[in-house]
Amino acid sequence: MVSLQGKIALVTGGTRGIGKAIALELIKEGATVIINYSKDDISAEETYKEVQELGGYAKLYKGDISNYDFCKEMIDYIIKTFGKIDILINNAAVSFRGLFMDFSSRNIENIFGINVFGAMYLSKEVIPHMINRGTGNIINISSIWGESGASCEVLYSSTKGAINLFTKSLAKELAPMGIRVNGIAPGVIDTEMNSFLSPEEREELENEIPVGRFGDPKEVAELVLFLCSEKCTYINGQILKIDGAML
Repeated sequence: MVSLQGKIALVTGGTRGIGKAIALELIKEGATVIINYSKDDISAEETYKEVQELGGYAKLYKGDISNYDFCKEMIDYIIKTFGKIDILINNAAVSFRGLFMDFSSRNIENIFGINVFGAMYLSKEVIPHMINRGTGNIINISSIWGESGASCEVLYSSTKGAINLFTKSLAKELAPMGIRVNGIAPGVIDTEMNSFLSPEEREELENEIPVGRFGDPKEVAELVLFLCSEKCTYINGQILKIDGAML
């Protein structure tokens, strides 16, 4: 069991899929969680109801993290309201499937804006506050495709590759200040992002995974909890795969 009592955490993309699972697990362990989302008010309301059922505390904060001014505003709000931020989970991401040559420059700007620049903007804004306190934990949710690349997901793979090097480089820069930066690279996780698969495609993909199934979002969330704990203070600058031995 990991005690996060008194910790203040921000989770981006926190109302669906992996992000939602992370937010709820953090809350179960006593953290106060600011849950960022961009569009889906219905999912946000459902997530907030689950938080209330758990007896925890969360604050929904809607906005587009690809906008630097919004990121600054959100971090300023958290510091003003709660006095600190202990944990930043850069989870929000989008994925476009298709041939690279068919994507527009707008598609490229959009996916890098959310998947890469958003994580960079928020990290830039929280770092001074973490340095002042001599402690902090930044966790970036990447993907196994950021290491190996994936056909028809060139843009997504490229953004996750960028996140991996951002994580490793930033960890080296911030480690002397008591701040840890790590990444988690999930394999195929059972979320809406994979809902486009037909039953036949799903079965075929499951057969390619040595453990024979998709991962559960909660399994990723539990790895996040471990990285947030005091049990792994020497783990820094790592990209931890959770993929059922797929790669």
